[in-house]
Amino acid sequence: MTEVSLQTTVRASDDVVVRELDGEAVLLNLESGMYFGLDPVGTRVWQLIDQHHRLSAVVSAMCEEFDAPPETIERDVLRLVSELVEKRIVVAGP
Repeated sequence: MTEVSLQTTVRASDDVVVRELDGEAVLLNLESGMYFGLDPVGTRVWQLIDQHHRLSAVVSAMCEEFDAPPETIERDVLRLVSELVEKRIVVAGP
């Protein structure tokens, strides 16, 4: 998995199309043809990435919205974003 941290900024790849339906999202990388499905929590992470870009802000917002230990939220967000980077759904910046 690609190494990301709370200081990483990410944005959607230019080649990605997103469709949301009933609280879930399907992401399609047009270049690779790869689909990626997100459950409602993953979809919220996606929305927060679009809004904040820096993962520390995404994790902070998730901690305010969800009743889970902060370390669990941080671990899960970093794992999801690492997978999205690997699949070229998002692009990581400095």
